[in-house]
Amino acid sequence: MTTMLDLNETPLRDVNAALQATAGMQPNTAFEIVNPRGSHALAVGLNAPISVRIKGSTGYYCAGMNQHANVIVQGSVGPGVAENMMSGTVVVEGDASQYAGATGHGGLLVVRGNASSRCGISMKGIDIVVQGSIGHMSAFMAQKGNLVVLGDAGDALGDSLYEARLFVRGSVASLGTDCVEKEMLPEHVDLLRDLLARAEVEADPSEFRRYGSARTLYNFHIDNAQAY
Repeated sequence: MTTMLDLNETPLRDVNAALQATAGMQPNTAFEIVNPRGSHALAVGLNAPISVRIKGSTGYYCAGMNQHANVIVQGSVGPGVAENMMSGTVVVEGDASQYAGATGHGGLLVVRGNASSRCGISMKGIDIVVQGSIGHMSAFMAQKGNLVVLGDAGDALGDSLYEARLFVRGSVASLGTDCVEKEMLPEHVDLLRDLLARAEVEADPSEFRRYGSARTLYNFHIDNAQAY
């Protein structure tokens, strides 16, 4: 049974309260949200293994701080989708604006279209799969997790990143400070194959290149002063 929530009839605050009140409910409890009309902060702070389908586009911070829930947006999203996500899955069937998946600690974010600038900024363990392209400064200061891009990447990819792994199938406009191309070892091919399967994306892992930290900025050195 699916519970319908209509934002033409129910205020956003009440819709979020209904979703957030599901902690302790049976897994796979389903909700369908209609007429989102670009609402901001929709389906935020969820903390139960529920299924939420949003039929339309949303504003900023959709599905932020998600834990356990499976959220599908049948449209595009504004800035900060799945920001600070801990676990669960968020799938955007359209495009995502800037800083998608920012500071995410876990879970899986899938963008079927393109993602704008700063995708995965300061990611801390989240897995992000973008079927289109991403904008500039993506994975800036990315600490942990995986960013997979089937299209192209903009300027300054992976600037000042730590231990996050970046996989790009298309072209990269430029690499950020301390980001370098690295060898694709068999373990990375296996990891990428698993990520693509989880995201339900068909692609050949051998077509991707891997990027990561050169680790020259981990400790201050006077010769690198201008790069800090």
